[in-house]
Amino acid sequence: MGNFQEASDLESNVSISSRRFEESPFIERTYCPGMIRGVYAGRYFPISLGEDHIEKYWCLRQKALIFDTPEKPIEISGPDAVPFLEHVLARSVATMTEGRGYYAIACTPQGGVFMDGVMFRLEENRFWYVQADGPFESWLIAHSGGYDVTISDPNSRVLQIQGPASLEIMKAASDGAVNETLKYFRSDYFDIGGQQFYVSRTGFTNELGYEIYCNGDETDHLALWDHLMTSGAPHGLEFSSTRAMILRRIEGGILGNLTDMTPDMTPFEAGLASFIDMDKEGFIGREALVGKDTRSCLVGLTCETETPASGAIVLDGDVAVGHVTAGIPSPTLGLGVGYVRFDAPGDWVGRSLTMRLPDGSTHDTQIVEVPFFDREKAIVRGLDRSIPQRPTMGTPT
Repeated sequence: MGNFQEASDLESNVSISSRRFEESPFIERTYCPGMIRGVYAGRYFPISLGEDHIEKYWCLRQKALIFDTPEKPIEISGPDAVPFLEHVLARSVATMTEGRGYYAIACTPQGGVFMDGVMFRLEENRFWYVQADGPFESWLIAHSGGYDVTISDPNSRVLQIQGPASLEIMKAASDGAVNETLKYFRSDYFDIGGQQFYVSRTGFTNELGYEIYCNGDETDHLALWDHLMTSGAPHGLEFSSTRAMILRRIEGGILGNLTDMTPDMTPFEAGLASFIDMDKEGFIGREALVGKDTRSCLVGLTCETETPASGAIVLDGDVAVGHVTAGIPSPTLGLGVGYVRFDAPGDWVGRSLTMRLPDGSTHDTQIVEVPFFDREKAIVRGLDRSIPQRPTMGTPT
């Protein structure tokens, strides 16, 4: 089941017991009467505050936003932590240095994508895997037989501060300790407002940004929130639901687990071949991946007349050749963009095809590579610190 966050999802809500999932420890600061929440990795998070999400998007691109995110760190520790992770992940972690982060995928025995996330090495035999949506903790426990490891939930809620002003905000919040020396996909412990936190230079927007990992009951969450908001106020920091984040993550070519990629597709089909270490023996799913076509079936599409919607059919003439997994109106590009999953790999990029929306209307589309702009990732790496200007033209709704 996909964790969709398109405009129509805001009209499709049900009542559910609040005790079934984890409440955010920041809810006293973030709640508003118009809040609509979703569930991700068993945690509530705000998908809308009733705000103008386009205005929030431009705050993200020109200043900074703080997001209360539901991503969930899982701790793997013990003498066999490294061989265990080599078994369950398709990317080698043995050579990781402390403070390094790796994007890593866990495959099913059939070679499908089960989970994606970021692995951090906190100590020699202590790792955190910051998982996407799905039951990954149970998966790890189920495969831990024969390994001297402990799988545990550190109860860490994660805040993301993203946008070009995020560096100056983190400098202010940490009395200068978080600065330019913390490189992309690096992490360390820092004092923020008198509390110790693990901080990484990562995020879910492809903007310059940071993630702050709380420490369960040891953290005074409201004090942290107030300190960050005070530190960020001079730099234009605002709180946002994840709607602005979703717009930017799709523009930036970041995939959503269970939405854009699912267990019935290989990481090759998802365009993630570079993160699969086929030279490593023994990881779950490797045998099923041997000999598979390594070409991607998941690429981008753009549409000048309408926003792509999940479930829309992509046609080559009269023949259905794929479907849209997610789509958004791109404020930067001034057109609709989304991901299309083709039924088979091929020379799709550069083609002009037709998209048939769920309402039956058809629209011309262009098939393109992702990300949709900044393909060198100069923004997220901090190499491009320029502030983008808002285009005068509108975007599809």
